[in-house]
Amino acid sequence: MISMALIPARYASTRLPAKLMLDLGGAPVIVRTYQAVMATGLFDEVYVVTDHSDIAKSIESVGGKVLISTQSYDCGSDRIAAAAESLEADIILNVQGDEPFIDRESLAALLDVFQKDTASQIDVASLMFVIDQPQEINNPNHVKVIVDHNNHALYFSRAPIPYVREADDRAVYYQHKGVYAFRKSALCAFPGWTMGPLEKAEKIEAIRFLESGRKIKMVETKISSIGIDTQQDIEKARALWALT
Repeated sequence: MISMALIPARYASTRLPAKLMLDLGGAPVIVRTYQAVMATGLFDEVYVVTDHSDIAKSIESVGGKVLISTQSYDCGSDRIAAAAESLEADIILNVQGDEPFIDRESLAALLDVFQKDTASQIDVASLMFVIDQPQEINNPNHVKVIVDHNNHALYFSRAPIPYVREADDRAVYYQHKGVYAFRKSALCAFPGWTMGPLEKAEKIEAIRFLESGRKIKMVETKISSIGIDTQQDIEKARALWALT
């Protein structure tokens, strides 16, 4: 099984301008993410897929491989799907460019889903972890996911789901970790599916699979991470990096 990691790296960012080029311990965030993925040793190839020369140069300066995307895309999966067309791979992981603390254990767990799926019934897998702090549960930058008894995603939302109606009731809250593993055929089909009203409203690309009637296998990880979307996130990341 040939596995590759593609890291979509769009320069523009609405909430935190040029966030992937912000400094994290002496190197840009995108370089730290690339290095973290490479350090896992799990993949036959790792590429950064970007639309900007500054990002490309930063990756090439550390010996990394870059694929240039020349079009505008709605989301990272659209971007890597275009790049994946010409690649010989069975499984392709989409690791967001703002995940510099991504870990080997979580990525290995995603690949293991496909190793065990001998009947080839799973097209997409992704990660989730438990959160219990109100500020995390209610933060719209933290995407939540609810799952069925087989850990297939039922829905993703920026809202705190599930809603606990009675004060005495309890619920487990899962945060979605923005890493996806695709069979190449499913990834390449993704851009051809219509973006539905729920994806448009939530701005969560995983919802496109659900609106298209596809299943996403969720894998629980005990390792949380810091996705960098705001100034507060980069400050938190720098503080954590200083401890490593």
